[in-house]
Amino acid sequence: MQKLLLFLSGIGFIAPNIFTIRESFEFGNILFWTDPARTFGAIYANNIVTGFTLDLFLMVVVFFTWSNYEAKRLGIRNIYTIWILTLLFGAAGPFPLFLYMRNKRIEELALENN
Repeated sequence: MQKLLLFLSGIGFIAPNIFTIRESFEFGNILFWTDPARTFGAIYANNIVTGFTLDLFLMVVVFFTWSNYEAKRLGIRNIYTIWILTLLFGAAGPFPLFLYMRNKRIEELALENN
């Protein structure tokens, strides 16, 4: 499972960010942050895109809430690095990376308790 999560994390960082890199080079809107008007105009362009955007935003809020709880519960340090990666690159890469970290920590705790 660990290898699969790392593989999915890699794909999650690469695949969506191909379009991010294209936007950055074509329009100078680096990581969608340097031209907020263009970014917000695009993510609310129509009802379909708005629906996907709101779904993603709410998913990120849930992920931040849950990952904070899990990090405290399991003693995972530096959870803010996952959040920063999520804000910079989207959730597709950092989410499976956090699951990898979580699973690894659960295994460590199981070994400590034996």
